Amino acid sequence: MTRHGLRDLRARVWGTAIWAVMGFMLLNIFALIAAVAVNSLGTRWFGTWFPAGLTTRWYSGAWEEFALPDVLLTTMQVVFAVVLISACIGVPAAYALARSNFPGKSVVVLLFLLPLIVPSITYGIPLATVLYQTGLGGTLWGVILANLVPSVPFVILTMTPFIEQLDPRLEAAARVFGARTPSLFRHILVPMLAPGILAASLLVLVRTIGMFELSFLTAGPDSQTLVVALYYAAFAPGIRAGQSVDAMAVVYMAVTLFWLVVALRFIDPTAIVGRGRAAG
Repeated sequence: MTRHGLRDLRARVWGTAIWAVMGFMLLNIFALIAAVAVNSLGTRWFGTWFPAGLTTRWYSGAWEEFALPDVLLTTMQVVFAVVLISACIGVPAAYALARSNFPGKSVVVLLFLLPLIVPSITYGIPLATVLYQTGLGGTLWGVILANLVPSVPFVILTMTPFIEQLDPRLEAAARVFGARTPSLFRHILVPMLAPGILAASLLVLVRTIGMFELSFLTAGPDSQTLVVALYYAAFAPGIRAGQSVDAMAVVYMAVTLFWLVVALRFIDPTAIVGRGRAAG
């Protein structure tokens, strides 16, 4: 066999191995999700391939037992507050970083990266301690403030490439005609940056729904998000039917999947990566 043929054979073997590993991982994930979904509908399921019967009563039971309407309302309040505040802070901060060159700019960017790189439990514990000392721990605003720590830098880093692609001459022309900074943002920058703001907001929304550590450390009995309530349902003291907990897990997966599909409907991840590389 020639050297070229041997190289092609190795490439095919390597490609087949990668696809086999990916297929095996996806199959395991699908099997895990399917097992949870089937068990949430099963009457009894011991040592057989399928439950003895199917029922939806576990969902109605979980809806009442875990106070899901209140939990879902709290989750939406936290999520949309985090999205709104992150956008209001992150977009102007991203504009300042994109349009300014100053000594230590790389250090500032690194500081913004830290909450995204460092595991959230690392700074979550001291952050929760400060919030409890100030009386915000265990409240809705405490959960919101904790989730803002990684969300605002995420918006900044997502929006910076969008802003760097805008021609500064447009802003200069607007200022020549008397536009001040608030008018410049409201009438020129925000309409042009709307796709980027939408992308960043949807990504923050999905991240916040799934954020466990910070929400868990700062949530109280009346400020639990869906993921925290799911944890307590599964591991808190007391006897609970496994089907009821799985029903709540399915609700959590459905909510997360819904917003993920919405995000992917409006966001092209490859385009965001491409903008980041172009800006770099």
